[in-house]
Amino acid sequence: MDRPGEFTLHTDELDSGQRLDVFISSRIDDLTRSAAGHLIRSGIVLVEGAVRKASYRLRTGDTVTGVLPEPIPIDIKPEPVELDFIFQDRDIAVLNKGAGMVVHPAPGHYSGTLVNGLLYHCKDLEGIGSKLRPGIVHRLDKDTSGLIVVAKTAMAHASLSEQFRSRTIAKTYLALIWGYPEDESGIITLPIGRHPVDRKKMSIRTRKGREAETWWKVRERLDGITLLEVDLKTGRTHQIRVHLAAAHHPIIGDAVYGSRRGREQSHAKGGGSPLKNVERQMLHAWRIRFVHPRSGDNLEFEAPLPDDMASLIDRFRR
Repeated sequence: MDRPGEFTLHTDELDSGQRLDVFISSRIDDLTRSAAGHLIRSGIVLVEGAVRKASYRLRTGDTVTGVLPEPIPIDIKPEPVELDFIFQDRDIAVLNKGAGMVVHPAPGHYSGTLVNGLLYHCKDLEGIGSKLRPGIVHRLDKDTSGLIVVAKTAMAHASLSEQFRSRTIAKTYLALIWGYPEDESGIITLPIGRHPVDRKKMSIRTRKGREAETWWKVRERLDGITLLEVDLKTGRTHQIRVHLAAAHHPIIGDAVYGSRRGREQSHAKGGGSPLKNVERQMLHAWRIRFVHPRSGDNLEFEAPLPDDMASLIDRFRR
């Protein structure tokens, strides 16, 4: 659902008995439960035309209406953040994002982000002003490394956004996972939505899951772990991490979706373990292919494995 603006939501049998704040946050992208509660308390959310509490239990057939307000402008300051530019011209920039870098400002991360660095290094960016995510047309998690494309002009932003919507942009990741898949390749097509209890997580066990498709193939089998090549056919939040965990092969180092057994293995091996220094999920956005917004040329870029993943693979090979 686009933001801001008016919204109308209808409940069905599956929604019956659900809290109003939980229902709204599950239906509107990027709206947290706390933010939904604030809208409800402000009186701008109505159930069957009446103001209700956040704890109100919905009934089948209820109509929920409301208005999403304009986002509060935030003054983003240019900062000399070190960025690894793979390619850049007047319309786009392709960067190799390091693990640990936040892409766009958010609560708790208003400085040191990739956007702060873009403002410093790219003086020709359009439409910066008070926007939270200038030129950012897709996301990478903080602890996922690799390629990210930035639009520097309004024309490029519109073109790249449409390519993502139509799924013509090809994104390939490399992931280190626990265990050995039985096959050499496969497709995971489990719907993904907000976790029914923990709203910060995504899950396949959700009432309102959205279509999600992940293709994978084995690149190398190591000592108890596997290096996968993963192609995203859809772009759901945390899609690769959720799908691989659901397939019982979670990504090594994933503190959110990783298995308890995997974490215990990491600690049990002690000081000599190749895993002792793993501090993030071993997931890297390796390759991206898309059409240049102005020239129409087909572009393809690759980012080499970061040192932590390459070193871990080398230690397991030995």
